[in-house]
Amino acid sequence: MLKALESAPKRVQHLKREVIVPRALDDAFAFFADASNLEKLTPSWVNFKIITPTPIDMKPGAIIDYRIRVRGLSLKWRTVIDIWDPPHRFVDRQTLGPYKWWHHEHRFEAIDDTHTRVIDEVAYAARLGFITEPLMVNRDVAKIFDYRTERLREIMR
Repeated sequence: MLKALESAPKRVQHLKREVIVPRALDDAFAFFADASNLEKLTPSWVNFKIITPTPIDMKPGAIIDYRIRVRGLSLKWRTVIDIWDPPHRFVDRQTLGPYKWWHHEHRFEAIDDTHTRVIDEVAYAARLGFITEPLMVNRDVAKIFDYRTERLREIMR
């Protein structure tokens, strides 16, 4: 993630979540390789919808368009896949959306033949960061990724 941070704005927040799921590395990665599964991992209050027709051919340069609802406002969000390295990691970056800057690295580490550690590392900067980050954005991002971690535990039992 360090190289991507070179182009980041000065004020960047970091969030990391990880969970061990009872799935082999290839199976865990395959779940994330299907972009439509992202809706299953996002809380309903975000009203997250993928606009890009599915299935999406996940690879470097793939563009995915979404619509989300943030604090009552309906917003477009576009990400591009910068790195696609199955079954170990992929990286998406916002090119249009609610954040001033967004970089999300998804990593997958085999624990053994039947368990995988799923790691999300996000670096982001809020628009009007000095005002919105401490009051709303940091809390919302943490809630979204806490929900995602719990949903992964439920889905991948």
